[in-house]
Amino acid sequence: MSLFKRLRDLTLSNVYALIDKAEDPVKMTDQYIRDMASDLEEAEKAVAAQIALEKKFKKLLEEQEELLQRRLQQAHAAAEAGNVDLARRALAEKQSAEAKRDEYRAAFETNKASADLLRDKLAQMQKQLGELKSKRESLVARAQAAKAQVEINRSMSGFGSDTAMAGLKRMEDKVLGLESQAEASNVLNDRAKSLDEEFEALGRDKKVEDELAALLNQYKKPE
Repeated sequence: MSLFKRLRDLTLSNVYALIDKAEDPVKMTDQYIRDMASDLEEAEKAVAAQIALEKKFKKLLEEQEELLQRRLQQAHAAAEAGNVDLARRALAEKQSAEAKRDEYRAAFETNKASADLLRDKLAQMQKQLGELKSKRESLVARAQAAKAQVEINRSMSGFGSDTAMAGLKRMEDKVLGLESQAEASNVLNDRAKSLDEEFEALGRDKKVEDELAALLNQYKKPE
């Protein structure tokens, strides 16, 4: 049945096998979901058309059955009234209705069987599409986790490499050099500061001595 060729060919096992080979499993899964949704839409139309045929022949069958019963009743009524010709015509149409009824019954049963089969196929497609959509969510989560792991591994691959450690050692040596320079600068600054403070103290001492001498001179007794 060509309308359901994809249902036969595109089984979930085939889908998953192709996904395993794909570079981007999420994109491939989304594409298969779109394909299956499109096939499902076509299948639904086909099922609807087949159901319409089933209902059509069911209605024709019921109409012929009603006509048959009516003509039979009319034939009895005509025979009871003594109208042989009318009874004959009613029986003739009854037999014609019986033939059509049998024809429509066969058509109805055939189309009903086809509609039932298509309903089953449609249910299978709907189930598979639902399963694929459910798998898609799990697949997305797994793909994201795998990509994150790859990025982490890629970042950590050079984390403890010799090149990185050698670079870190050079940076450490530079920092030590800068610290040594800062310490030497502090020593020189302290020395210069101490010298200035000594001269400043010396100046203070001279002023004190001068003031003391002046004070003592005031109280010096004449000789």
